[in-house]
Amino acid sequence: MDNLTPTTELEAINTMLDCIGESPVSSLDGTGLADVASAKRILRETSREVQNRGWDFNSEKNYPLPLSVDGFIYTPTNTLRIDTTKEFQDVDVVHRGSRLYDRGNRTYVFTKTIKVDLLLGLPFEELPEAARHYITIRSARKFVDRDMPSEAGHVYTQKDEDLALVTLKEAEGDTGDYNMFNGSNSVARILER
Repeated sequence: MDNLTPTTELEAINTMLDCIGESPVSSLDGTGLADVASAKRILRETSREVQNRGWDFNSEKNYPLPLSVDGFIYTPTNTLRIDTTKEFQDVDVVHRGSRLYDRGNRTYVFTKTIKVDLLLGLPFEELPEAARHYITIRSARKFVDRDMPSEAGHVYTQKDEDLALVTLKEAEGDTGDYNMFNGSNSVARILER
């Protein structure tokens, strides 16, 4: 009996291809098929969209970003969103390109390490299964809508997508260690007074 493993990117692409009646592929490398390229693009676009909502699994809290030798603060290449921690809330930074920009002082040059809360875009295989499942179903729906809007045979419904999102949110609640003090912005503001 085979062990049940998390969905791979290949399996997600094959699910999408199945939705438009295409045969599965055995590899994503060098297939040269337009449908595979389109499915890959939609899967990655959807993964980025879903991860940009911010989840426990792709968040880094209180992450120190050190100074480079030239005084710049470079961000990880997979940064989706960034904000300074409470300790550095007086520093008005924005993410520009691959580094931080200090809007208050109108410069890219900093004098000290800054701690931030990061939202990172992770590769498909590093996501928890609930996220992979939701992204696969959402991607399949987009793929069918774009490539075969009225001719689709096997198509996931909005109900399937909604159920997958509920499952993802339940998994997030189970792993996020949320409580009424750290999971609510309004409670956090009261506690900071």
